[in-house]
Amino acid sequence: QVQLVESGGGLVQAGGTLRLSCAASGLTFSSLYTMGWFRQAPGQEREFVAAISWRRDITNYADSAKGRFTISRDDAKNTAYLEMNSLKPEDTAVYYCAAGFDAWGAATDVKYNYWGQGTQVTVSS
Repeated sequence: QVQLVESGGGLVQAGGTLRLSCAASGLTFSSLYTMGWFRQAPGQEREFVAAISWRRDITNYADSAKGRFTISRDDAKNTAYLEMNSLKPEDTAVYYCAAGFDAWGAATDVKYNYWGQGTQVTVSS
């Protein structure tokens, strides 16, 4: 059974930093799986944030994340990360980790096979 478990969310002031983690189990993490992060704010649709391909040769960021967020992965630990700097109130959302087989850094959620339960990020002004 595949499980993705996010952690690292919380309450932070604007301009602050958070590092989200996504621990994967039940899949061969390094075998063709792109790892992605998406988010959903109240009353809004889920949106793409960032993705990294299985060989790390493709990283893809939403415009809102470019220059502030960094996605990475540690295959030895079966864990993906999202480092978020210079956080803004509009970054407030539930952040979801996703794994997509052969997704090649895709930004569309239909490319992802497995999803975590999400972790809340709240940025106060």
